[in-house]
Amino acid sequence: MSGRHDEEMVAVSDTQVTWLTQEAYDRLKHELDELIENRPVIAAKINDSREEGDLKENGGYHAAREEQGQQEARIRHLQELLRSAKVGEAPANDGVAGPGKVLTVRYDGDDEEEKFLLATREEGASEGDLDVYSPESPLGKALLGAKEGESREYELPNGSTQKVTLIKAVPYTG
Repeated sequence: MSGRHDEEMVAVSDTQVTWLTQEAYDRLKHELDELIENRPVIAAKINDSREEGDLKENGGYHAAREEQGQQEARIRHLQELLRSAKVGEAPANDGVAGPGKVLTVRYDGDDEEEKFLLATREEGASEGDLDVYSPESPLGKALLGAKEGESREYELPNGSTQKVTLIKAVPYTG
């Protein structure tokens, strides 16, 4: 692994703060607890499958090992997320763009308005038909702190600049 790659990983984990509502935090903590409680069940499944004989032809064994791998990955992800997450109050209804707000915007040169939730993927995972944009995304960063009626600019992946106007910012109510 090159040293440069390590530095990038450190930079990302240092700057990215995940804000979770108390409800989202509790939901994820509950999922983590259940996964940890389920560890002996998976281990038993692997042992039972192992005792069925030849491991090369033992589908149950390989399926149980794969399930264990996926669970352990999810456990690590949740532990890291919950360890570094900030549990925040629902944002104030002050017309200012921030995490946990549903933003209505209009892009320069477009008549249509777009509505989305500014939140982390974990918080916005179950929000149905609302798109979720991270506060870390170029659009999210550009709009953070904007007041209704204010225009901001951000860079598109192709290098050009897009102007966007915040029409409305209201707390997400679920």
